[in-house]
Amino acid sequence: MELFMGIRSAFIAIFLMIAHLLSAQQLTSSDYAGYIKEYKSIAIREMKLYKIPASITLAQGMIESGCGKSVLAVATHNHFGIKCQKGWTGETFFYDDDKAQECFRKYNNVEDSYRDHSLFLTTRPRYSALFSLPITDYKGWATGLKAAGYATNPEYAAILTRLIENNQLYLFDDSTLIKTHKSIVQAAVEKPAVSAIPDATDGKQIIKEGRILFRKNYTHPDPSQYEYVYTSELGRKVYLNCDVPFIFAMKGDNWMSIAKEFGLFGFQVYKQNDLLNSDPVKTGQILYLEPKKKKNSVRTYQVRNGDSMYSISQELCIKLPYLRKYNKMKPGDEPEPGIELKLMK
Repeated sequence: MELFMGIRSAFIAIFLMIAHLLSAQQLTSSDYAGYIKEYKSIAIREMKLYKIPASITLAQGMIESGCGKSVLAVATHNHFGIKCQKGWTGETFFYDDDKAQECFRKYNNVEDSYRDHSLFLTTRPRYSALFSLPITDYKGWATGLKAAGYATNPEYAAILTRLIENNQLYLFDDSTLIKTHKSIVQAAVEKPAVSAIPDATDGKQIIKEGRILFRKNYTHPDPSQYEYVYTSELGRKVYLNCDVPFIFAMKGDNWMSIAKEFGLFGFQVYKQNDLLNSDPVKTGQILYLEPKKKKNSVRTYQVRNGDSMYSISQELCIKLPYLRKYNKMKPGDEPEPGIELKLMK
């Protein structure tokens, strides 16, 4: 055991030494260009979901991770230098920063680091004033981040601004410019989307284990009703309903293919949609990529012809058990057309 621990410690020491040498290298223009090319689509997606300028996210990522070459980035996928802080329950990594052996968050992949960065800024009151700024005001964001204490470097705002301007990252903050400057935004962002218009119902009522999922005369919603936020790497459009991202299922989809496309586990996809692993994926149905809400901001809903408890829970983005609870209905109970359902307590 002692021999094993000694070998393990030596391996970690060598790994960190190599990572340190990589991070100490002078970054070149190709390093910046490579980083932008690899992570711009993630930054734009986060901007559309959380209203943080993509230019700011990319610039912070380049600074904090040394374009992905820093010790922290290599060892933990942490591209934003986020420390553990109170409440962090994930993996940790201890590293000398402002103080000796500080605790940093460790992620499974870089995409998780980008999402945590979005959540970090949107859930802390000291950054709340930033979200009143225009999405294109990268200078205001840079100044505000420094003022709120994101970094200790007194030149942090100036460095952010210089990176954004030297690399024209501000183009990513304006949806009209994203389409115009094809030399900056390439195929990962502008890949033509596969049509997401739902198929008409096939006339079959889907009943599984006593549950009616979709009635025979139910018609899936039209995508034009919803806010489009981004397109996946495979060309699928992602929409928002009650601030929760979702897709319309396409022919050939299954739980694992959807999970792989969006970096999820298969069980997350079907559980977040109140379904079972054995349930079919019906072309055109709404499938949420994050958990649905416990209630809707609208208090009541009048049941239409063709509705089921399940289809209502999907259209209104409410977890099915809560919808049943508010209306004192058991699994298998279905409402008649014209009945008003409660959407909250």
